[in-house]
Amino acid sequence: MKKQIIRRSLPDVTLSGNIHPLLKRLYLTRGIRSNEELEQGLERLLSFNSLGNIQEAVNCIVDALLSSSHIMVVGDFDADGATSTVLAVSCLKRFGAHKVTYLVPNRFEYGYGLTPEIVEVAANSHPDLLITVDNGISSLEGVARANEKGIRVVITDHHLAPPILPAAAAIVNPNLPGDVFPSKNLAGVGVIFYVMLALRAKLREVNWFQERSLPEPNMASFLDLVALGTIADVVSLDLNNRILVHQGLTRIRAGNVRPGIKALLQVGGKKCEQITASDLGFIAAPRLNAAGRLVDMSLGIECLLAENETIALGYATELDSLNKERQKIEEEMREQAVAHINSLEFQDNLPVGVCLFDESWHQGIIGILASRVKDLLHRPAIAFALSNAQELKGSCRSISGLHIRDALENIHNNYPGLLLKFGGHAMAAGLSIKRENFELFAQIFNTVISQTLSPESLQGIIHSDGELTCDTLTLATAEVLKGAGPWGQGFPEPIFDGQFKVITHRILKEKHLKLVLGSLDDYFNIDAIAFNVDPKKMLLNENDTLHVAYRLDVNEYRGNKSAQLLIEYFDVV
Repeated sequence: MKKQIIRRSLPDVTLSGNIHPLLKRLYLTRGIRSNEELEQGLERLLSFNSLGNIQEAVNCIVDALLSSSHIMVVGDFDADGATSTVLAVSCLKRFGAHKVTYLVPNRFEYGYGLTPEIVEVAANSHPDLLITVDNGISSLEGVARANEKGIRVVITDHHLAPPILPAAAAIVNPNLPGDVFPSKNLAGVGVIFYVMLALRAKLREVNWFQERSLPEPNMASFLDLVALGTIADVVSLDLNNRILVHQGLTRIRAGNVRPGIKALLQVGGKKCEQITASDLGFIAAPRLNAAGRLVDMSLGIECLLAENETIALGYATELDSLNKERQKIEEEMREQAVAHINSLEFQDNLPVGVCLFDESWHQGIIGILASRVKDLLHRPAIAFALSNAQELKGSCRSISGLHIRDALENIHNNYPGLLLKFGGHAMAAGLSIKRENFELFAQIFNTVISQTLSPESLQGIIHSDGELTCDTLTLATAEVLKGAGPWGQGFPEPIFDGQFKVITHRILKEKHLKLVLGSLDDYFNIDAIAFNVDPKKMLLNENDTLHVAYRLDVNEYRGNKSAQLLIEYFDVV
């Protein structure tokens, strides 16, 4: 799909201070209006005191600690859920909890969240307190079942709340209606980190550590987990999240990192001292997620819990193999989806909301597939797979301008019974429907989305930070950009655009394009690479002029560093 490159406009304000001129421009277009917003020390973190119900949750956990109760952490099967689980388990053990275990539902057997079925599984281990992490806000029936069994439940979550809340002993979620916590963008791992911060403060207040001769944990030692989970869940990087991620990255680069994260980066070919936020998102997170997508997230959790580097590397190697298997399955599914889209010959009648289903598709991969289709067509997309003989499970990905969970709620309210269940965020959600209702749902989804999105919003747009001059397309500039983040959702990594001519090009692994590009005035050449290129766009000639949208990156090979362009999009002029 042809995309439009639009350059960001610079607001009529300035930033003072000793900041690189390029960074000043970038920060201003990302909403920064004062130097204070660039300060990323831990002292700038929001206080846990303003997070609703946090003291109620802390009191429940303190009661469990005082009575030497069995505390079970119930997690989720993605990277945010895994890091949340590990953080909760590790903290509680460091706090001297008598017995701490964890349980993560297998997505293929139990689905998402604290369901009544997973409560039955948990009950076999006789827990006294369940703490959910990255889930639970919609688990009305599961919490009710736990209450019936005399098991208290503390929910920690960040997903949007339904109209009726579960009857838990305490619910901590910045997105609860009326919650005054200033940041609504915490990931699940961020929420449980705040709960553990508050718990440590309470235990310190009652002399818990002193009376038991326990060393008081440094909560900063858990920030590597917080950074990984926050980046992996693609939550918006507001100032509070940027502080959490920056501090976590700083610790990782300094070698203060748990063996599991170090091992995940190692199998991905990255050294800890060189990593950026995008490395967590594109190297560590996919390998961690592969466990939840294909087998069981317990494998990823055990990798992160490992205290021995050799053991952690063993887990990471297994996760790397699973990720390669995931990539193979995903590629096959993507090819099937593209072939299906092409066979429909929609042309100008391409649905605004795209729904795809194939009986052979793996339900652990449909989220990635929906994302790929969304990127390809620049339309909201839902990929469905068989959940069982009668039901389909769908994974949704949205585009700017459409809150996908709200769209599903609209359908749920106007077509009662069509959705068996649903939930999620603005940009990603999940749902279940009866298999027999797929065609009906696809029609209704397209109608609802068509009423919400304008034709202009369906244009593929790349927001550019403008053109870099020849004297700034350098390694020095690339190093400045690399160290200026953390970049991510809501605080996007800089993308620039400009015209270049093709000096040389070659195809790698039948889908990537390696180029040497030159300035139009023959002043300089620079290496560039474009990943997963449409085969039709690989038919280039030397001296072709390209309009390129790119990120300026540091390429390191055999100890030598150079600047290179990571191409986001290009077209022949």
